[in-house]
Amino acid sequence: MSKKSRLIFATNNQHKVNEIKYILGDSFHINSLKDAGIDIDIPEPHDSLEANATEKSTVIFALTGMDCFSEDTGLEVAALQGAPGVKSARYASGESFTDNNHKLLFSLGGESNRTAQFRTIISLIFNGKEYQFEGICKGNILTEKKGSEGFGYDPLFVPDGAEKTFAEMSMDEKSIYSHRKKATEKFIDFLRTQHGQS
Repeated sequence: MSKKSRLIFATNNQHKVNEIKYILGDSFHINSLKDAGIDIDIPEPHDSLEANATEKSTVIFALTGMDCFSEDTGLEVAALQGAPGVKSARYASGESFTDNNHKLLFSLGGESNRTAQFRTIISLIFNGKEYQFEGICKGNILTEKKGSEGFGYDPLFVPDGAEKTFAEMSMDEKSIYSHRKKATEKFIDFLRTQHGQS
Protein backbone atom coordinates (compact mmCIF):
# COMPACT_ATOMS: atom_id res chain seq x y z
CA MET A 1 0.00 0.00 0.00
CA SER A 2 1.25 3.48 -0.74
CA LYS A 3 0.55 4.55 2.82
CA LYS A 4 -0.62 2.88 5.99
CA SER A 5 -4.32 2.59 6.55
CA ARG A 6 -5.21 4.36 9.80
CA LEU A 7 -8.00 2.63 11.68
CA ILE A 8 -9.58 2.95 15.10
CA PHE A 9 -10.17 -0.37 16.83
CA ALA A 10 -13.36 0.01 18.88
CA THR A 11 -12.27 -1.85 22.01
CA ASN A 12 -10.96 -1.24 25.51
CA ASN A 13 -9.56 -4.79 25.68
CA GLN A 14 -5.77 -4.46 25.44
CA HIS A 15 -5.39 -8.23 24.92
CA LYS A 16 -7.45 -7.95 21.73
CA VAL A 17 -5.50 -4.86 20.61
CA ASN A 18 -2.20 -6.69 21.05
CA GLU A 19 -3.42 -9.77 19.18
CA ILE A 20 -4.85 -7.77 16.27
CA LYS A 21 -1.69 -5.64 15.98
CA TYR A 22 0.40 -8.82 15.96
CA ILE A 23 -1.72 -10.32 13.17
CA LEU A 24 -1.82 -7.13 11.09
CA GLY A 25 1.91 -6.38 11.29
CA ASP A 26 3.24 -3.09 9.89
CA SER A 27 0.79 -2.53 7.04
CA PHE A 28 -1.82 -0.77 9.16
CA HIS A 29 -1.72 1.87 11.87
CA ILE A 30 -4.16 0.80 14.60
CA ASN A 31 -5.40 3.12 17.32
CA SER A 32 -7.24 1.65 20.27
CA LEU A 33 -9.99 3.73 21.87
CA LYS A 34 -7.46 4.80 24.50
CA ASP A 35 -4.96 5.81 21.78
CA ALA A 36 -7.71 7.85 20.12
CA GLY A 37 -8.59 9.58 23.39
CA ILE A 38 -12.04 7.97 23.56
CA ASP A 39 -13.06 6.95 27.07
CA ILE A 40 -16.35 5.10 26.77
CA ASP A 41 -17.70 1.62 27.36
CA ILE A 42 -19.83 0.65 24.39
CA PRO A 43 -22.86 -1.48 25.31
CA GLU A 44 -23.33 -4.93 23.78
CA PRO A 45 -27.12 -5.26 24.12
CA HIS A 46 -27.87 -7.56 21.22
CA ASP A 47 -28.37 -11.32 20.96
CA SER A 48 -25.91 -11.93 18.12
CA LEU A 49 -22.19 -11.34 17.62
CA GLU A 50 -22.96 -9.64 14.32
CA ALA A 51 -25.28 -7.05 15.88
CA ASN A 52 -22.94 -6.34 18.79
CA ALA A 53 -19.99 -5.83 16.43
CA THR A 54 -22.09 -3.43 14.37
CA GLU A 55 -23.13 -1.55 17.51
CA LYS A 56 -19.52 -0.93 18.51
CA SER A 57 -18.24 0.18 15.10
CA THR A 58 -21.20 2.46 14.38
CA VAL A 59 -20.87 4.19 17.77
CA ILE A 60 -17.20 4.99 17.11
CA PHE A 61 -17.86 6.06 13.53
CA ALA A 62 -20.60 8.41 14.74
CA LEU A 63 -18.15 9.92 17.26
CA THR A 64 -15.15 10.27 14.94
CA GLY A 65 -16.23 9.99 11.31
CA MET A 66 -13.08 7.90 10.80
CA ASP A 67 -12.59 4.44 9.33
CA CYS A 68 -12.90 2.04 12.25
CA PHE A 69 -13.56 -1.54 13.13
CA SER A 70 -14.76 -3.62 16.02
CA GLU A 71 -14.97 -7.29 16.77
CA ASP A 72 -17.17 -9.48 18.88
CA THR A 73 -16.12 -12.98 19.78
CA GLY A 74 -18.05 -15.73 21.48
CA LEU A 75 -17.33 -19.24 22.67
CA GLU A 76 -20.15 -21.48 21.48
CA VAL A 77 -20.38 -24.83 23.31
CA ALA A 78 -22.48 -27.53 21.67
CA ALA A 79 -23.70 -29.19 24.88
CA LEU A 80 -24.81 -25.78 26.22
CA GLN A 81 -26.86 -24.98 23.09
CA GLY A 82 -24.30 -22.40 21.95
CA ALA A 83 -23.76 -20.75 25.34
CA PRO A 84 -22.00 -18.68 26.53
CA GLY A 85 -22.05 -17.17 23.01
CA VAL A 86 -22.68 -13.42 23.01
CA LYS A 87 -22.44 -13.44 26.80
CA SER A 88 -18.94 -14.97 26.81
CA ALA A 89 -17.30 -11.97 28.50
CA ARG A 90 -20.14 -11.64 31.01
CA TYR A 91 -20.96 -15.30 31.59
CA ALA A 92 -20.37 -15.26 35.35
CA SER A 93 -21.59 -12.52 37.67
CA GLY A 94 -18.02 -11.53 38.54
CA GLU A 95 -17.16 -11.12 34.83
CA SER A 96 -13.50 -12.07 35.43
CA PHE A 97 -11.71 -14.61 33.25
CA THR A 98 -11.41 -16.91 36.29
CA ASP A 99 -15.09 -16.62 37.19
CA ASN A 100 -16.15 -17.30 33.59
CA ASN A 101 -13.93 -20.36 33.34
CA HIS A 102 -15.24 -21.74 36.62
CA LYS A 103 -18.84 -21.27 35.53
CA LEU A 104 -18.17 -22.98 32.19
CA LEU A 105 -16.63 -26.01 33.91
CA PHE A 106 -19.53 -26.14 36.37
CA SER A 107 -22.11 -25.85 33.57
CA LEU A 108 -20.53 -28.70 31.61
CA GLY A 109 -19.97 -30.88 34.66
CA GLY A 110 -19.34 -34.46 33.53
CA GLU A 111 -20.72 -33.90 30.02
CA SER A 112 -18.86 -36.11 27.53
CA ASN A 113 -19.61 -33.92 24.49
CA ARG A 114 -17.19 -31.05 24.96
CA THR A 115 -17.06 -29.79 21.38
CA ALA A 116 -17.07 -26.02 21.00
CA GLN A 117 -16.02 -23.25 18.69
CA PHE A 118 -14.74 -19.75 18.99
CA ARG A 119 -16.41 -17.42 16.49
CA THR A 120 -15.26 -13.88 15.70
CA ILE A 121 -17.14 -11.24 13.76
CA ILE A 122 -15.27 -8.13 12.63
CA SER A 123 -17.37 -5.10 11.68
CA LEU A 124 -15.43 -2.63 9.54
CA ILE A 125 -16.77 0.79 8.61
CA PHE A 126 -14.74 1.95 5.62
CA ASN A 127 -15.62 5.06 3.65
CA GLY A 128 -18.90 5.19 5.56
CA LYS A 129 -20.05 1.65 4.67
CA GLU A 130 -20.09 -1.43 6.91
CA TYR A 131 -18.51 -4.77 5.99
CA GLN A 132 -18.39 -7.91 8.15
CA PHE A 133 -15.88 -10.76 8.27
CA GLU A 134 -16.18 -14.07 10.15
CA GLY A 135 -13.56 -16.43 11.58
CA ILE A 136 -14.23 -19.78 13.30
CA CYS A 137 -11.95 -22.10 15.27
CA LYS A 138 -13.41 -25.48 16.27
CA GLY A 139 -12.12 -27.47 19.22
CA ASN A 140 -12.90 -28.97 22.61
CA ILE A 141 -13.25 -27.85 26.22
CA LEU A 142 -11.01 -29.53 28.79
CA THR A 143 -12.09 -30.55 32.28
CA GLU A 144 -9.43 -28.34 33.90
CA LYS A 145 -7.44 -25.25 32.99
CA LYS A 146 -3.99 -25.53 31.42
CA GLY A 147 -1.54 -22.74 30.61
CA SER A 148 -1.09 -19.12 31.63
CA GLU A 149 -0.92 -17.21 28.35
CA GLY A 150 -3.79 -15.65 26.42
CA PHE A 151 -7.04 -14.55 28.01
CA GLY A 152 -10.68 -15.46 28.39
CA TYR A 153 -11.40 -19.16 27.90
CA ASP A 154 -7.96 -19.88 26.40
CA PRO A 155 -6.88 -22.17 29.31
CA LEU A 156 -9.81 -24.52 28.62
CA PHE A 157 -9.88 -24.61 24.81
CA VAL A 158 -7.86 -26.98 22.62
CA PRO A 159 -8.27 -26.30 18.88
CA ASP A 160 -8.89 -29.22 16.54
CA GLY A 161 -5.52 -30.54 15.34
CA ALA A 162 -3.62 -29.18 18.37
CA GLU A 163 -2.42 -30.80 21.58
CA LYS A 164 -2.19 -27.61 23.64
CA THR A 165 -4.73 -25.12 24.91
CA PHE A 166 -4.57 -21.60 23.53
CA ALA A 167 -3.15 -20.58 26.94
CA GLU A 168 -0.21 -22.95 26.47
CA MET A 169 0.66 -21.55 23.06
CA SER A 170 2.93 -18.72 21.98
CA MET A 171 1.35 -16.01 19.84
CA ASP A 172 2.90 -17.67 16.77
CA GLU A 173 1.36 -21.02 17.65
CA LYS A 174 -2.04 -19.54 18.47
CA SER A 175 -2.15 -17.66 15.17
CA ILE A 176 -2.09 -20.98 13.28
CA TYR A 177 -5.57 -21.77 14.61
CA SER A 178 -6.95 -18.41 15.71
CA HIS A 179 -10.54 -17.52 14.89
CA ARG A 180 -9.53 -13.88 15.25
CA LYS A 181 -6.74 -14.33 12.71
CA LYS A 182 -9.09 -16.01 10.21
CA ALA A 183 -11.51 -13.07 10.41
CA THR A 184 -8.64 -10.59 10.32
CA GLU A 185 -7.13 -12.14 7.20
CA LYS A 186 -10.43 -11.62 5.36
CA PHE A 187 -10.48 -8.06 6.68
CA ILE A 188 -6.89 -7.45 5.48
CA ASP A 189 -7.63 -8.91 2.03
CA PHE A 190 -10.58 -6.54 1.70
CA LEU A 191 -8.52 -3.49 2.68
CA ARG A 192 -5.79 -4.44 0.24
CA THR A 193 -8.26 -4.67 -2.61
CA GLN A 194 -9.51 -1.20 -1.67
CA HIS A 195 -5.94 0.08 -2.02
CA GLY A 196 -5.46 -1.63 -5.37
CA GLN A 197 -3.28 -4.44 -4.10
CA SER A 198 -3.72 -8.07 -5.04
